[in-house]
Amino acid sequence: MTATTTATETVTPVRPLTTHDADALVAAVRRAADEQGVRVAVSVLDAGGHPLAFRRDDRAVLIAGETSTRKAFTALQLDAPTADVVDAVQPGGLFHTLPTALDRPLLFIAGGVPLHRDGRLVGAIGVGGGAPEQDHRLAVSAIEDVLGG
Repeated sequence: MTATTTATETVTPVRPLTTHDADALVAAVRRAADEQGVRVAVSVLDAGGHPLAFRRDDRAVLIAGETSTRKAFTALQLDAPTADVVDAVQPGGLFHTLPTALDRPLLFIAGGVPLHRDGRLVGAIGVGGGAPEQDHRLAVSAIEDVLGG
């Protein structure tokens, strides 16, 4: 990819998240979850919110599939880890009405993390099925392993 220049700015393309990246993220979460004895579901979305990869451990609670996808979507829409915005949606919080503001439900439980390349948002990962803190750590660990942070 090469940079292009317009009259007002230089645009440098960023490589999008690929299905290969998504599959590697899912595999990294699953390895870590297996080591911890946690049964989870993992969803990876591209920058447009479209699914690139999904996997639910057959022993994970059924709702884990839905929560992983909603966590990823929420992290993507806000460009923030869901763990960082939990307090903001509580009564009196800055985003108190946000959970009901959109047609597609958001989920403000730790486990969703946006994915970046060269400082640009390229997608999100969501993990569901463990305790919220476990889900968040699994997502962050996979990102570090696969995308380098």
